[in-house]
Amino acid sequence: MKAYLHMGKAYLGLKKYNEARNCFEKIQENKPGKEDLVKEYLSQVDLEEERDSQEMNAMQEFDKGERKATTVPQLLEKLSRTGQMPLYYCGGLELLSQAITDCTGQTLFRLNNGFSIISSNDTVRSCLLQETNDPDSDELCVSVLTLWKLICRGNNENQKLLMACPVSRQAIVQLLTSEHVAVGNECLTLLYLYSQMPHGRCLAIDNLNVHMLVRNLMACISVPKQQQDNTAVNILENFAAENRFHIHVRTVLDDSVVVPFTTMLRNISKSNQLVLPSLMSVLGSLARDGIIHHRLAHDPECWKAFLLAIKRCSASEYKDILYPLLGLIINLSAITSPVIQELAVSLCDCCLSLLKDSDGGIITRAAGVLSAVLPQSSEAVEHVIQGEVVRTLCWLLKGTGQTATKYAIKILIVCTAASYLAREELLKSDKKLSILRHLLSSSCDEMVSGNAALCLAHCLELEGVASRLLGTDIVLLLLRHTAGDSKRTAVQRNAAIALGKLCRSEPRHMSKLRELHGLEILHSCVKLIS
Repeated sequence: MKAYLHMGKAYLGLKKYNEARNCFEKIQENKPGKEDLVKEYLSQVDLEEERDSQEMNAMQEFDKGERKATTVPQLLEKLSRTGQMPLYYCGGLELLSQAITDCTGQTLFRLNNGFSIISSNDTVRSCLLQETNDPDSDELCVSVLTLWKLICRGNNENQKLLMACPVSRQAIVQLLTSEHVAVGNECLTLLYLYSQMPHGRCLAIDNLNVHMLVRNLMACISVPKQQQDNTAVNILENFAAENRFHIHVRTVLDDSVVVPFTTMLRNISKSNQLVLPSLMSVLGSLARDGIIHHRLAHDPECWKAFLLAIKRCSASEYKDILYPLLGLIINLSAITSPVIQELAVSLCDCCLSLLKDSDGGIITRAAGVLSAVLPQSSEAVEHVIQGEVVRTLCWLLKGTGQTATKYAIKILIVCTAASYLAREELLKSDKKLSILRHLLSSSCDEMVSGNAALCLAHCLELEGVASRLLGTDIVLLLLRHTAGDSKRTAVQRNAAIALGKLCRSEPRHMSKLRELHGLEILHSCVKLIS
């Protein structure tokens, strides 16, 4: 591996790009576990080749003396003059922006020390770093940021060089919260450009002050100026796709993310109605990080805000926020937490009401929240049973989609495991347990089948239930799952338990079991799963 690595680097230095690629690809052939490393080196080859090609084409056009190729160096020479007024540089930068219309212009800017000329100019620097009170400083900032946007769009090498400049790194983040709306907008546009591709995201995350970046982007979202919140949340959403971004966010999660987010949830209005769903998506992406997930699941203020927002949105014109909010809650409640347990009754009470909503998506996600939260609180289980959740679940299981069915049967499992009343309610609604039998016969999802079998086993503990099932296909259904080549032994185990309880409670089922050669199958299954 080392030999191919050294050879690949050597070929890359010699600008023999195909040979370099071959060497790095050989590493992947010989070391299958090194895909990420190889991908990184191959990306480096692509970037080097792209830069080389750009510079060759740009120099050819310059050597031909074409006007558009000579304009960029000439304007840069004029901009290199020091000690001029801000408006002088504004004019020069605007002319330069007009001259850079393609990749050749971008490359000529780079080859003629454009980055150094702009960033080393004292007047420009003092404006970018907000060290001057000159009335034209904001206009100069806009001109510089506009130019940076033009030279970096679609140009990986220029993006890298801009991030290598201390002045630009500092200014891009600080100026996000500028009182001058146009300055903030240009910063957002430039950051969005970086956030769109993995290469740009990595450059920004590795070079910018991410803590300040997150804080300032959240400020743009919380107190928006002229639709800045949409761009800011899109930037965060793009960056949240990167694991390295999560590591930075851990440090500032509470103050820079949770506090402004929960403040918005407590104060839902027309001004933040459209951006909140996207912000919830950002939180969901950040929660892929285990540490962030754990902290969000254990944050009392976060869950109190969730509860308040559900109540507010259920009874107002902000109902479109409910669907993403419930999705985020499902995600976060996968972790058991004392905070969730404390608020479980109130949370489940809200979701119980939502099970009767007119929107199928809301119903599904309300069921999802219940399925995740109920196992954490026996008090909440008792509360929803008293609220006739079993009857509602029977209605849901008769005609819902696959996801809702998964959630509903899981809720039913929790309720029937904990309460005789829940089992009795299920029998009242469905005397021959046709819903559970239907799930056993028709579901392609092993989790649903396994849970249906377990729920049936719970119900068989009630007197007379097994007798009611005489003459049905229950023995055949359970036997199929017991004998099936299941990838999850839980399905076989649950089916075997239910079958055993069925025959023990009502011996007349044994004749059907013998007829189907089920005793041998049941015995083999018990040996296998034990």
